[in-house]
Amino acid sequence: MPALEALLASRHEVVAVLTRPDAPAGRGRHLSRSPVGEVADAHGIEVLTPRRPSEPEFQARLAEITPDLVPVVAYGALIPTSVLEIPKHGWINLHFSLLPAWRGAAPVQHAVLHGDEVTGAAVFQIEEGLDTGPVFGTLTEPIRPTDTAGDLLNRLAAAGAELLVASVDAIADGVATPMPQPAEGVSYAPKVTVEDAHVNWAAPAFAVDRRIRACTPAPGAWTTFRGDRLKVGPVRPVADVTDLAPGALRVERRRVLVGTATSTVELGDVQPHGKRPMAAADWARGVRLSDGEVLG
Repeated sequence: MPALEALLASRHEVVAVLTRPDAPAGRGRHLSRSPVGEVADAHGIEVLTPRRPSEPEFQARLAEITPDLVPVVAYGALIPTSVLEIPKHGWINLHFSLLPAWRGAAPVQHAVLHGDEVTGAAVFQIEEGLDTGPVFGTLTEPIRPTDTAGDLLNRLAAAGAELLVASVDAIADGVATPMPQPAEGVSYAPKVTVEDAHVNWAAPAFAVDRRIRACTPAPGAWTTFRGDRLKVGPVRPVADVTDLAPGALRVERRRVLVGTATSTVELGDVQPHGKRPMAAADWARGVRLSDGEVLG
């Protein structure tokens, strides 16, 4: 969203917007525009919603529009060479990592999950390979100790929007100098699945912390309690309790503690199935949690 808003505010003309097809949403399951599509509608801009960019109808319409350049952010679909060649200057992508690190669908989540201290964003030319094209520009962003993937993504999206517009400016002015990605330092960031978000309390505390933050807000870290799934938000390390086994719970007056393979952590917010998120202490009182119970 910030990227589209920045392009709309730039000196360039946005002639159309490409986004996912309208999808059922809400209890009524009515068809709903993507947020990007809604912004385009509000500005009277044509919205293209092919299920796949390989569809002949989409290719024909893109050729009719004859764009000079197609910038994309988190589009997530394979773009065939025949489509990449339609715009005069091809397609460019705003990607949230310092390429060639974390190529793929979930660079922000993997940067948090693996304990990176610094990440960033890059604008590169899309080609047939997975995030392999030459890079027009980058920016760096520190990862704070308490950052969730959502926190980090919000900062990168805002800063990356400015980087994207600067790259489009350079291409339009004929002064862009894309640099090939180095062969060293390549890593991959596949989509984080719901199963990836399952917390293993037998892991060290730092790994538990990273996994939960990497999966917040999506797909949402979870564990089990009394046989039901329980979503868990970011935890806090606890220095004064060391005797809890992995997954074991202890209820104190104002906090709920969980053991890991190393040190103990304090639960933050939790969300039982079908309910809203709540403070762990409130949840513990509601379920009448007793010492010795275990998160699975």
